[in-house]
Amino acid sequence: VRAVSTSPPAEPLGPAKVTFETGKIASLRPTLWARIRLQLGIGLLGAVLAPWAVRVQLEKQQLEYASLQNSLVGTLVALVLGYYGFRRLSRYPGVRASFHILPSFAVSYGLVLAVFFFARLDYSRFHFLASFGIATFWYYVVYFKLQRQQRLTIGIVPFGQVRGLYAVPGVDWIELTKDDPSADHYPVIVADLRADIPDDWERFLADRALNGTLVMHVKQIEESLTGRVAIEHLSENNLGSLIPGIVFAKAKRAFDLVTAVVALPVLIPFLLGVALLIRLDSPGPVLFRQQRMGYRGHPFLMFKFRTMRVSTPGIGADARVAAITRDDDERVTRIGRFLRQYRIDELPQLINVIRGEMSWIGPRPEAVPLSLWYEAELPFYRYRHIVRPGITGWAQVKQGHVADVDEVLWKLHYDFYYIKNFSFWLDVLIVARTIRTVLSGFGAR
Repeated sequence: VRAVSTSPPAEPLGPAKVTFETGKIASLRPTLWARIRLQLGIGLLGAVLAPWAVRVQLEKQQLEYASLQNSLVGTLVALVLGYYGFRRLSRYPGVRASFHILPSFAVSYGLVLAVFFFARLDYSRFHFLASFGIATFWYYVVYFKLQRQQRLTIGIVPFGQVRGLYAVPGVDWIELTKDDPSADHYPVIVADLRADIPDDWERFLADRALNGTLVMHVKQIEESLTGRVAIEHLSENNLGSLIPGIVFAKAKRAFDLVTAVVALPVLIPFLLGVALLIRLDSPGPVLFRQQRMGYRGHPFLMFKFRTMRVSTPGIGADARVAAITRDDDERVTRIGRFLRQYRIDELPQLINVIRGEMSWIGPRPEAVPLSLWYEAELPFYRYRHIVRPGITGWAQVKQGHVADVDEVLWKLHYDFYYIKNFSFWLDVLIVARTIRTVLSGFGAR
């Protein structure tokens, strides 16, 4: 059985060996273009040493050695940081690596220049600009070269719960036989390792692993391709515990507090302008306050700009209905529709971040009536409260706004993926995706 896709895969694999340029499973026998030594080596020669050599030739008469040395070291650090950050970002599902080439190097070069500026170190603008341009150009060349060379093909052992993989788009799925002469040429083979696999097939998998083929469990490959964690039972995260990384959680809280305290005074004039528009557009309070289910299952009062007409709150099932925002909801005001599309209505939640009730990034907090309903309908729903809820999150940039139980189950898969892979680099990726989501209005209701 073979399911063929006519388009290149859009989702990379986290646990598998992944080429950062294309977001596809890399062959265990990588091509020359996929080798890190080539990618980084030519990048260093072209983007660091070449501008340095040109500058030496152009400024022989008035060469400033301190500036020359600082620029050489600075561009070296910026290129390595950009390359490392780019590779880390491209490990996550749903990432088109080409989307993150320019932002990754813009951030790394910008950080190094900021250090030089505040430390009052001499540097060459020409050197940095030339290095940045050459670096981004080179890695786009690598990306498009590998894009033409690689295609994702995965072999499947036909036992257990593997049929669902055929619904995942963008992959050539090949159902294997024990005598398949090409089995050693697939970069990845997938099997349901919890199924009762016949002894001869277990020997087949052991032989493939001994020959260097990557053998993955079906749940692992599905999680990697889709960016969701299917909820069948409580599962530990990458550190082997039900509690996500404690050290990162503390550092993340400190970062949230500092950035929110710095951002709030800067945004006050803009927030006052938005408040005035809301008052002119419709009667009622400027802020919308609602009880949401928060960190460790404790309710808290969340703040938003009011985007709907004032109505009487319901009770029981009516409260659940009132808490759900439908497509083209008639309750949304004119200015409210604009605020929701570009997520401006979420800005008052800076107060919740400062108070420790929310984070910049995390699972979206639900209204208490909805959360209690979902907890009654969906197993392990409460586990999403193990981290602080966020203004934006993995489910928001991947799926958008949802309310029905079936959609929430899908969203919960994304939330569990975030909790399981709770890390700095996933947060960086979510920030980049959030910017694109805000600009496109994806998922707004």
